[in-house]
Amino acid sequence: MRARIFMIGSIFTLILLGFLTSCARQQEQEDLAVQKCIELCLKAKEQGINLTNGPCLSDFMNYDVYDYVCDVAHWPRESIDNKPENQCIAYRQGLRHHFIEVDPDCNFIRKH
Repeated sequence: MRARIFMIGSIFTLILLGFLTSCARQQEQEDLAVQKCIELCLKAKEQGINLTNGPCLSDFMNYDVYDYVCDVAHWPRESIDNKPENQCIAYRQGLRHHFIEVDPDCNFIRKH
């Protein structure tokens, strides 16, 4: 009986550790995506790219940040942010499932 309880407890512990590790990896991925998007925005500003129309900065962020796009928007949102030509195609087409938004001054707005 004790062996069975120990085995069930061990299995539960392993499942819990796996879940917590997965959550930590996901948070690291989100943090990296935010950092990379801000870097992309700052680089675009340095290159003199006009960010006021809310362009997509990256449909496919590098391999370190899988499944994210980087988009410029306004806070509060403006009608220009809802125009498809200013949104990341990969997100709209379902090729990427998460996005990071920064404002035209490269300040983080939100992640989804």
